[in-house]
This record gives sequence, C-alpha cells and structure tokens, in this order.
Amino acid sequence: MKVTPDIIRGEFIGTEAKIAKSKDPSCAGVSGRITDETRKTFTISHEGRRKTVIKDLAVFHFRFSDGTVVEIDGGLLMGRPEDRLKKHIRRLW
Repeated sequence: MKVTPDIIRGEFIGTEAKIAKSKDPSCAGVSGRITDETRKTFTISHEGRRKTVIKDLAVFHFRFSDGTVVEIDGGLLMGRPEDRLKKHIRRLW
C-alpha cells in the first residue's frame, strides 16, 4: 500500500488497530479490529470485549491488509467518515 496523506480519508472499519499513545491510561495498549466509528470515537474489539476510544486523545497504529503499519494521530481522524472524504488535505511532505 502506498502511504500518502489521503490515507486519513479512507475507511477504517475492519482494520486492525493498536493504540500507541493515549492521554487516557485505560486505553493505552488496546489493540484489535475496529468494529464501529463515530464522529469522535472508534469502537475496537479487544479480547472479546468492545472498547470505545476517543480519537482525539490517542495515536493509532493501523495495520492494513498488505501488512503495512501506519501511525496516525487521532486528531486528524476527527469527524464523520463520510465528511473526511470531502476534507481538503494539505500535503505534509
């Protein structure tokens, strides 16, 4: 997978995710498959339980189907998934 700034416009439901850093200590280290997404949260299936994580408080590591791992700050993922498609993304590199 080619990693570009457009990656934050993609769909994350069904993707493997791990929380690398979090301001909420109960969320640090949670990993699993993303089962739901709202404007401000991800729901992750972790050890058979559903854990709701606030996007703005965490840094995520996403593992895509081809094995690529990408670190994304949750603040960039704020907003409804359908609204992220419309968002103009400024290139960082």
